Amino acid sequence: MGRAPTTALFLLALCLGARAHDFGSAVTWNREIDRIVYDRCASCHRPGGSAFSLMTYVDAQPRAVAIKETVHSRRMPPWGAVKGFGNFRNDRGLMQEQIELITRWVDSGARRGNNPRMLPKEPTFQTLQPFSVPANAIRVTGELKLGKALTLDGLLPENVPSGRSIRVVATLPGGSIEPLVWLHEYEDRYKHPFLFRTAISLPAGTVIHGVPQDAMIALIPLTK
Repeated sequence: MGRAPTTALFLLALCLGARAHDFGSAVTWNREIDRIVYDRCASCHRPGGSAFSLMTYVDAQPRAVAIKETVHSRRMPPWGAVKGFGNFRNDRGLMQEQIELITRWVDSGARRGNNPRMLPKEPTFQTLQPFSVPANAIRVTGELKLGKALTLDGLLPENVPSGRSIRVVATLPGGSIEPLVWLHEYEDRYKHPFLFRTAISLPAGTVIHGVPQDAMIALIPLTK
């Protein structure tokens, strides 16, 4: 008769311990989400920015479900290219781990967190100058064979119809393929360059494939 209460108390302790662990490991605004927002979203989503503010928990919490939906579809941040196809130093798209953190945050109730001292310092912003296409850029419409070697620093979709997906590659003279950029449902209103983390050497005779006749991509040579 005396063992049943002991067993019940043991099971209750396990249950309470699991709940405490779940609560302690929950993703919160103060600990994880604000850092993602400050790093990847706040340049636009801030007071005086180009979109509604997400700088505070009060700003973001009512939009939590919408935030989850837009990051899952990769509509936001508006990077516009498939991850892993090309390696870019100015990549503003979210990493998969960041998308998963946002998902956990929303699915667990979009909590603020209990310790406001964990909040990072709000970022400061500089006015960015519009990207200027260099005079020696090479425009590509349709297929293009390079007449001379080119060290490629990046690309700019100068004219890509909104909603279009195109995969641009370079076929080297030996037959190997160099991935350049894979635009996915590209939005022209968010036009920006794709700048490679490491410049790509393309020998003479390289053929650029994948640009439709109704689109134009500017190849940006590396300048020393």
